[in-house]
Amino acid sequence: MSTIVSPEKKAARPRWQNALLSRDAVMVAILIATIITASAMLPRFASPLTVGFLLIDVIPVLLIAMPMTLVIIAGEIDLSVASTAGLTSALMGVLWQSGQSMVTIVVLGLIAGLLCGALNGLLVAGLGLPSLAVTIGTLALYRGLALVTIGDDAVADFPVEATSFVTSKIGATGIPVVMIGALLIVLAYAVVLHMTPFGRGLFALGFSTEAAKFVGVKVDRTKFWLFVGTGVVSALAGIFWTLRYSSARSDNASGLELAVVAAVLLGGVSIFGGRGTILGVVSAVLLIGTVNYGLRLERVSDVVLIIVTGALLIISVVGPRIAEGVATRWRGRRLRARVSPTSS
Repeated sequence: MSTIVSPEKKAARPRWQNALLSRDAVMVAILIATIITASAMLPRFASPLTVGFLLIDVIPVLLIAMPMTLVIIAGEIDLSVASTAGLTSALMGVLWQSGQSMVTIVVLGLIAGLLCGALNGLLVAGLGLPSLAVTIGTLALYRGLALVTIGDDAVADFPVEATSFVTSKIGATGIPVVMIGALLIVLAYAVVLHMTPFGRGLFALGFSTEAAKFVGVKVDRTKFWLFVGTGVVSALAGIFWTLRYSSARSDNASGLELAVVAAVLLGGVSIFGGRGTILGVVSAVLLIGTVNYGLRLERVSDVVLIIVTGALLIISVVGPRIAEGVATRWRGRRLRARVSPTSS
């Protein structure tokens, strides 16, 4: 799903042609084609009800995918995001049972997410440990803390005003009201990544740590704040998850990190860092959400949905490598074909 074009050809094309042939354009086209196909094949798909349920399903993935995009572009990864959301959910349940107000609970939940992200950041940026190993460890740690916090219990008596708000729609459109906040977060991350020196530094950091230092990127500080960002946004997703289902449990959001990473990589972010866009990731989140929701309408089991997500994750990693290899071999053949007549 990657369009490989030589720099010479790319430079020779008009800008609008490069835009139409970019990976982002391909992802948007696939998304539109998938929506049209689902609408034609599934009678219940093309309706405001579907729009509402589909968008509310993708909001947690969409939220966490934003900071995850920046982390992976910088050459790191955070696999503890779902556990952070689960810990936040467990904390919300305990605080609500103790009589705290919803405002206090939300603030303390976000602080908990900040602390989880800060711990990841200190271990990765401060001690220089690999983020994959660190966040696998904190994935288990935060999920274990969630279980210790709330046990096997579930708190389900949250105020109706809060739970109704997160599931409310904008008129008859079916679009959730909270989608406005999610889009503002998407816009903020798009501006940071594509329109600020900090964002440009992330691309340099993903290509080479030494090169990033050479151009003035404060590598350790940058990595620390990236993990703080994933922690806070993961906590926000945990708050949304808890209020949407009106249930605080230690296992809330389990497996969500798989969907997030799959969406980010499918959206064109290189697992090796240094490449990616917010538009591509948003398109991939909506694409995975559309496919999953369409399969649910056909009453496909959750096991199959996990298999589909895993398959998309593998394709998003292997596909670009195969495409690059084919393109490199093709360019080599063309070069040899040009050189052979000249040498003879």
